[in-house]
Amino acid sequence: MSADLTFGPPSQEWHYSQSSKTYDLSGNSPRKITIAATEGPEGTMFTISPEATALVIIDMQNFFLDAKCMDHPNGLKAVEPTIKVISKCREAGIQIIWVNWGLTDQDLTGMPAGVMRGFMADVIQCSTESIRSYTGLGSDLGGSKGRCLVAGTWNADIYEPLKAHVRASDLHCAKSRMSGLWTPEQPLWKTLEERKKSTVMFTGVNTDQCVLGTLVDGYNAVSLLMHMADDQVTCHVLTSFSCTTLKNTNTPGLQRVGTVSWLTIVVALLRKEPKRLQFQMSLSVSTRIRKCYGFVTNSTSLLAANVG
Repeated sequence: MSADLTFGPPSQEWHYSQSSKTYDLSGNSPRKITIAATEGPEGTMFTISPEATALVIIDMQNFFLDAKCMDHPNGLKAVEPTIKVISKCREAGIQIIWVNWGLTDQDLTGMPAGVMRGFMADVIQCSTESIRSYTGLGSDLGGSKGRCLVAGTWNADIYEPLKAHVRASDLHCAKSRMSGLWTPEQPLWKTLEERKKSTVMFTGVNTDQCVLGTLVDGYNAVSLLMHMADDQVTCHVLTSFSCTTLKNTNTPGLQRVGTVSWLTIVVALLRKEPKRLQFQMSLSVSTRIRKCYGFVTNSTSLLAANVG
């Protein structure tokens, strides 16, 4: 029978048990939570430390979810599962961190053209829709909505049904790019280091944009990734500076097809393409996450996991 395996740098080692098919990432933590993977070899599990873990909730803001700003049915489907995940994480002792766009005038002055373009679709395409939210970062959205994704405005605030679940112990980090971890100077990066969070779980909108961007930057900065994917909430685990990501498959046009859930990459470009093409992309992305980045699991597995 094959021997158990230990790999990784000192203090960040993973231990793999051949008999239980379990990866133990929890170190010497006295409390552990073991979660079932849903893709890859059947029966695969992974164990993490709640005290070293944070749940990072990305961009669950009025701009992306409230009907006054846009129609985002898939994003709204992710709200209730996310609330359940928040409750589970609080029960387990996992730190909650809200990461949202919160731009300043200084941010806008130096904003790259490529980033600005992503929020100008209504202007570029001369949209005549009654709701035109993509008129540019910092633009006035009208009424009481405020300037687009500028800190302190209504549209940049946490979506009300989720805001009701914010607690005083939660942490808040602003971001000025798709990714919340694009440089070591970012509030999220500093918070994870200061709080000694070696495993991070991400959830939010949109899977293929801000959640993925943060996930990939975190992965490249550290060493482990676990991806949790289901109809509503996707979770990824990165560890080493570690990040576990809880993700939402909620982008319009990017939906679960057949039995495949995915953490999108360039799938946003396929919103108007045939579902068959979306399905093929889903397969390749999901497979790549499992093979190259780490583990794939779903929110149901997380909710069923016991802390011991």
